[in-house]
Amino acid sequence: MESMRALYFTEHGGLDKLAYGDLPAPALTAGMVRVATRAAALNRLDLFVVSGLPGVQLTLPHVPGSDGAGVVEAISGNVARFKVGEPVILNPLLSCGQCEFCLAGQHSLCVKVKILGEHASGTYAGLFVAPEGNLLPLPAGRTFEEGAAFSLVYQTAWRMLTTRSRLRAGEDVLIHGIGSGVSVAALQIAKLAGARVFVTSSSDEKIAKARALGADFGFNYAAVDVAAEVLRETGKRGVDVVVDSVGAATWMTSLKAVRRGGRIVTCGATTGPNPEAGIHMTFWKQIEILGSTMSSHSEYQDVARLFASGRLTPVVDRVFPLSEGREALEYLKAGKQFGKVVLRVGEQGTAGTAGTEGT
Repeated sequence: MESMRALYFTEHGGLDKLAYGDLPAPALTAGMVRVATRAAALNRLDLFVVSGLPGVQLTLPHVPGSDGAGVVEAISGNVARFKVGEPVILNPLLSCGQCEFCLAGQHSLCVKVKILGEHASGTYAGLFVAPEGNLLPLPAGRTFEEGAAFSLVYQTAWRMLTTRSRLRAGEDVLIHGIGSGVSVAALQIAKLAGARVFVTSSSDEKIAKARALGADFGFNYAAVDVAAEVLRETGKRGVDVVVDSVGAATWMTSLKAVRRGGRIVTCGATTGPNPEAGIHMTFWKQIEILGSTMSSHSEYQDVARLFASGRLTPVVDRVFPLSEGREALEYLKAGKQFGKVVLRVGEQGTAGTAGTEGT
């Protein structure tokens, strides 16, 4: 049986449960494409997958990793869009295509929605398989590392800002926790839309990097009252949109900083899912609270065109070889990154751990 090198776990727990070794190569079934992985990007989701998600039962051993780029290694007989040897990027959202939401073009609302790496074997391996419709050609001039760093966070930030919060040119946006992959993507998309952007971090270095990417204001939440600073800079009005993927630690600040009739959009809660509700502020200020997850196929195509044209470029913070995947996840868990942490896989796997800064 053909085998591959992979980062995997056989039981849930801490990152010490991850092992690097040989696993059987994934089988190729109808409608699927098998890709020789060249790069795979980390997401905080991977940490939750390793520790175990409520209600998610995995077939073990399990390979995490939702973002990947590589070269088509094999195709099933009914695949028409790709050829062996073609470089591709992965959209990890898996939808049924048959429920009312899929038929309405709202694939991230699918009643059977899954994410590669979370519910099915992922990209931290020499090979991964995905449906033909979940792959796009890697744009000319883009690296495998950029391709791996793109899909999950950019489609998430795109839906949050363009579809869910309806961001318009000239509006003000507050983005909490700059440095994460989705927050950096949101910064780039908000600036592309013509917004004025406020960012927060406990790191002056990360704030400086965000300013270099176009952020108009940066506040160190360990040193200042963010809501008070936002209200001061906006003449007590508040921002039009808050992007909050942090959760419990920032929710009250979001409620205070958003304007009357403004929008708070959230795709996650890395510091906890149960913050103070602040219901009185929600109805008194008539705030819209908007949830968002991943994107539809059409939204993904829209943001992928901006990636292909060079108008959006993922920031790659550091690159590790797959064999040091556990160390890479420890680095991500510590929150040291600005942008995306990427694993080199396969033929690029001996490149070492030298850090690279993206642009």
